Amino acid sequence: MLCANTNLQSQCAMCKQAAESSLKHNPNSMARSLNTGILYLMAVPYVLLCFIFRKQIYMLYKKLINRYSKTQITK
Repeated sequence: MLCANTNLQSQCAMCKQAAESSLKHNPNSMARSLNTGILYLMAVPYVLLCFIFRKQIYMLYKKLINRYSKTQITK
C-alpha cells in the first residue's frame, strides 16, 4: 500500500478544486499547507504506536542486530 502510485480522490470537490487552482497560481499557497496537514494527521498515529511499543521495538531491533552479527561472523 505504501508503494502504490495511484491518484486518489479523497477530498470533497470544492476543497480539491480550491487546492488545485491555488497551487497553479502560487506554489506556496494553501494547497501546500493542506498537504502538510494531511501528512501530519497521517503520521501522528504511527508516532504514538512507536512510543507505546518502544520497548518491544527495541528488543526486536536488538534481536535482529544480534542475529545479523552472528551470521556475519560465521561467513
